[in-house]
Amino acid sequence: MAVSGFEGFEKRLELHFSGDDPVIQMGGLRQLDFESIEQVLNAVQCTVVSAVGNQYFDSYVLSESSLFVYPTKIIIKTCGTTQLLKSILPLIQFSCELGFVMSECRYTRGNFIFPKAQPYPHTNFKDEIFYLQEQLPIHLCYRKASVMPSKFISHSWHVFIASDKFYDINSPNNDLFTVEICMTELDRVTARKFFKHPNMAANEMTEITGISEINPNALICDFVFDPCGYSMNGIDNGDRYSTIHVTPEDGFSYASYECVGSIYDDPNHIVNILKKVVQVFRPGTMSISTTSTSNEVWTRVAKAVEPLGMKCRSCTMDDFPSAGSVVFQTFTSCRK
Repeated sequence: MAVSGFEGFEKRLELHFSGDDPVIQMGGLRQLDFESIEQVLNAVQCTVVSAVGNQYFDSYVLSESSLFVYPTKIIIKTCGTTQLLKSILPLIQFSCELGFVMSECRYTRGNFIFPKAQPYPHTNFKDEIFYLQEQLPIHLCYRKASVMPSKFISHSWHVFIASDKFYDINSPNNDLFTVEICMTELDRVTARKFFKHPNMAANEMTEITGISEINPNALICDFVFDPCGYSMNGIDNGDRYSTIHVTPEDGFSYASYECVGSIYDDPNHIVNILKKVVQVFRPGTMSISTTSTSNEVWTRVAKAVEPLGMKCRSCTMDDFPSAGSVVFQTFTSCRK
């Protein structure tokens, strides 16, 4: 393991808001101007490098990962030594100016490869929880934090969720699930494909690595970093997104894949995606976190990847206010 390098493991923040219907119909949080978005990202210490949107949401590829802005929801995912949680206060301020009130906060991350390089409040999970508790509105009174373990020191899952409702049975998003995949020890031949050649365009890397085949129907907004590294946001089926980030350097190679879906989707869809992700990156170790109000999704995970030589080593489940269940599974390659 390298003594120092770029931190691939992301921090992820998902904020939900409530507001008047007329405001939502006018675009809701999508009315935030780019200057306001830049102020939020300046607090986090990252910038926008590429963007695309549709009638449902706006997608931004960042210098350190991704940002998605929906009418009533914002998702920010950042890697490196960014200070993600410092986005909370400006987002509360800007959303309040639009007539919105925060209704839920979800924060997740894996284990940092270089934890000592992280600045406050990301120095450790205890500091992150303290910071979140201080920054969030008091009406988000249903709160829970948990570290979900595995058999590997390098892979555990940190979760903090706060909500103004313990369980919102009337939520229109009860059918949605989120899958977050973290992969380390990438196959070296595969990892070399994420080093930039002279004059290489982002869509060229998307093609030669096989990423374009993971979800062929997605509208892809991609970016290649110099001398190496890759990020992609995908827009699929209207209001669905996917995102990929790759740090290919030997000794601390890392890749992530995240997507959102519905329990009413064809069950083979998420299975096929999981298979393609494993085939593209060929990780030595991987973790898959599934957040859902149903057990329909996480039970398909092992069935999807084990035939490809990934052995399930651990499975942990915990329940959280409003979000439902988080299931955290780890796998290792049989080639190890």
